Amino acid sequence: MIELLNFIAYVLQLYVYVLIAAAILSWLIAFNVVNMRNQFVAGLVQLLYAITEPVLRPIRNLLPNLGGVDISPVVVILIIIFIQSVILPNIAHLFGY
Repeated sequence: MIELLNFIAYVLQLYVYVLIAAAILSWLIAFNVVNMRNQFVAGLVQLLYAITEPVLRPIRNLLPNLGGVDISPVVVILIIIFIQSVILPNIAHLFGY
């Protein structure tokens, strides 16, 4: 059971890295540092969008409009940290680990 919880924690940590990469890439696109006409960049943007948008969209719908500032990745990262710090250790404790 502990291996499963460790795997879940690992996947959650990877998702945090994906969220950070998606946020940084969106900033680079907004400031015209990277060109969206590049096929690699366009493919990377589509991949990151497909991975992060199903989680970020419901959070965006719950948050108020902050004038163009998107804090939904921060909220999701805080939720993931809460899961890793509180929920997973308590589940492990229930199983005697």
